[in-house]
Amino acid sequence: MLFKRVSGILLHPTSLPSRFGIGDLGESAYRFVDFLADSFQQLWQILPLGPVGYGNSPYSCYSAFAGYSLLISIDRLVGDGLLSNDDLANLPEFHLEKVDYQSVEEVKAPLLRKAYQNFCQQPNPEQKQRFQDFCQQQQHWLDNYSLFRAVKDENGGVAWNFWPEDIASHKATAVEAARERLASDIGYHKFLQFVFFQQWQDLRNYAHQRGVKIIGDIPIYVAHDSADVWANTRFFCLDQKTLGSSTMAGVPPDCFSDTGQLWGNPIYLWKRLEENNFSWWVQRLKTMLEYVDIIRVDHFRAFESFWAVKPGETTAIQGKWLKTPGEKLFQVLAEELGDIPIIAEDLGIITPEVEALRDKFNFPGMKVIQFAFDSDRANPFLPYNYVDRNCVVYTGTHDNDTTMGWFLARSPEAQARVRDYLGCISPEGIHWSLIRLAMSSVANVAIFPLQDILGLENWARMNMPSTATGNWEWRYHPDALTRELSDRLKYYTWLYGRAP
Repeated sequence: MLFKRVSGILLHPTSLPSRFGIGDLGESAYRFVDFLADSFQQLWQILPLGPVGYGNSPYSCYSAFAGYSLLISIDRLVGDGLLSNDDLANLPEFHLEKVDYQSVEEVKAPLLRKAYQNFCQQPNPEQKQRFQDFCQQQQHWLDNYSLFRAVKDENGGVAWNFWPEDIASHKATAVEAARERLASDIGYHKFLQFVFFQQWQDLRNYAHQRGVKIIGDIPIYVAHDSADVWANTRFFCLDQKTLGSSTMAGVPPDCFSDTGQLWGNPIYLWKRLEENNFSWWVQRLKTMLEYVDIIRVDHFRAFESFWAVKPGETTAIQGKWLKTPGEKLFQVLAEELGDIPIIAEDLGIITPEVEALRDKFNFPGMKVIQFAFDSDRANPFLPYNYVDRNCVVYTGTHDNDTTMGWFLARSPEAQARVRDYLGCISPEGIHWSLIRLAMSSVANVAIFPLQDILGLENWARMNMPSTATGNWEWRYHPDALTRELSDRLKYYTWLYGRAP
């Protein structure tokens, strides 16, 4: 898929400002879209929108289909008449540039419960009909997800394979009994999804009005403790006795970790998925395309072959590569969904076979400027080595340090290599030097984390791979997006031919 020459910003909605301690889909999200449009940015890239589990990672969610309820705008619920201003009295003061997920949960969860109670009690036929329509349209994932969350709550939040055996095994009689027993809680979780996607679609429609498209992000794997695995155990490699992950997903040692990354996700039983004509994957991408415009596929290389680690290992060193029927999958997806707007995250250990799969379907790959300066002149991330315009260049991704943090952590000799390539560092800072380098490249698309636009150092890093806690917490200050910043970004976007 070929993109025109454009640029955009990477920012997860949790990083938006708000008075509730976490970014949400309220006023700040609309003002961020305005900043994008006013700065000539035509793309907004986000991380996965799903309901996060342990560690608060958007790449480890309770569902590959559902939305994260803590992103729901409480202020918009007030505007919809489902809460009152009195309900918001005595809100605590949250940190302006960091998310404390537990504190946010303690404040927002009771408000969301009250909104649901008011929704049930208020006679609003039009709103009730929209809710019923949503539940019917999304039934293919919503019924299992809402039941999963209700049973999980009933069992104190433990992973589903520790539930009573009959419901853990998804037996029909136990499922029906739980649906009756937990009807109110199931309704609550359906309501949260209804509100989330209603607010998200309103925001996306506004972005479209302002000429901004959304790049979503889809992890290749799903979390073991998810409605997806619980309701579809036949598609995953699980221990038959414990129902836990058997062979696990990860990657071998790389530049991020000397011991590799052991993610712990169950690997797919690809043969069964293929026998089912990949219907689970078709539905997953079809649903996602209802809410985003372009899909960045995380860990694309696993569609050609994936790193499998046997049970009992504590690192990803001892694993092996296994083949994936990726070509057949993408052929089916193309037949079912047409020309799929996909960006392939092709970083890490990439083989000619992976490149061939990517190129067969004309998916643009990724280039990361921070990776360009630590080898010889043939480094594929150096802009003069981009042989194909059909790619997306980043200063860094959510897994990288900020550009300022990256540069300051380099040795004097390593910093000198960057200076030599650039000729000189812009008076505006190394972050703008690399932004301009990416902007001026032949890549059709250039994306920058907002932290790089703001010139923030290591403290603003979004994620440190192979660490389970302390990530995904950064938020930008409410006063950060100045007119001066917008004008600078707008000028460079025009200068390098990426303006609308």
